[in-house]
Formats: sequence, structure tokens, C-alpha cells
Amino acid sequence: MTIGLYAATVPAWLQQLGALSHLIGKAEAWCTESCTTPAELIDARLIADMLPFGYQVKSCIGHSVDALDGVRAGVFTPDRSGWPEDFAGLRAKVVGAIETLRAVEAAEVDGFVGRDMAFVMGEMRMDFTAEDFLLSFSMPNFYFHAATAYGLLRAQGITLGKRDYLGRPRLRT
Repeated sequence: MTIGLYAATVPAWLQQLGALSHLIGKAEAWCTESCTTPAELIDARLIADMLPFGYQVKSCIGHSVDALDGVRAGVFTPDRSGWPEDFAGLRAKVVGAIETLRAVEAAEVDGFVGRDMAFVMGEMRMDFTAEDFLLSFSMPNFYFHAATAYGLLRAQGITLGKRDYLGRPRLRT
């Protein structure tokens, strides 16, 4: 059986973004229970030279919705702006990304196959086909940032399990 580019990307992003929304809710509840300020958690890092939780959430959107926009445009340049500084802002970004991805048509994404596109950041340029960009660059980055967000919350003491990370699997119906 052959699957298309849409099936290999969008449903996985939706699953993980749903899980990320759940993680944000758990983080917010934990802040209330532990008398931790939201800023402490949103700015928390696993290690000093790694970017914080808020950035990890923002990067999941960057490597899903923004990646699709980059393929449409033929070039992807990471958004270097800041991230929301509160849970409501983070949640709104994730919910907005979910809504955007739900509106994407499979035929459009499947039609990207074979298109040229580039990742550009400063002086660095990497040329890809659309499918190689999405599958070998954006998807691994997406999962890296999702896993880092999860690990960061665990490191702060929030009780989470693998099911919290996985979200809702796409079961056979």
C-alpha cells in the first residue's frame, strides 16, 4: 500500500499537537498546585544552552503549519520572533495550528511531491524536494521539540506518562 505525503505528515502533526495542548493544560494545573509561576515553567530549560519550554511549543508549530507554508512558498525560514509568555497564548498558538491543519486538503499536500524548496537561515541554505524537506527535516525537528517539551515538563516535576506524550493514536475503526 502506498501512502501520500499528506497521510505521512498532517495526521501525525494533529496527533502530537493535540498531545501538546494536553501538556500545556497539565503544566498550567501544576503551576497552580505547586505555587509556581507560569513564567518559571514557560522559561524552564533542560540545560542552560537549550531553549525553554515556550520555544519548544512554538517550534512544533514552526515545523508543521509553518513548514507547509514554506513548501507552498518554495522557501522556509524559521520564525525567529519570541513565543507567548503565558499558557493562554501558548494554547492559542497550538489550537490555531490544529485548526489550520484540519483545513488542509490532502490533495494539496500530496501535490507538493517533487517540488523544489529550500530551508534558509541566515547564510545557510539547504535545498530539498518538498517531501524530503517535510519528512527528513521538519518531521524530525517537530518530534524533537515535542519530546523536549515533554521532557522539560517531566524534569520540572510534573507527573506525566508516555500516554500524555503520545496523545490520541489513530486507531483502526
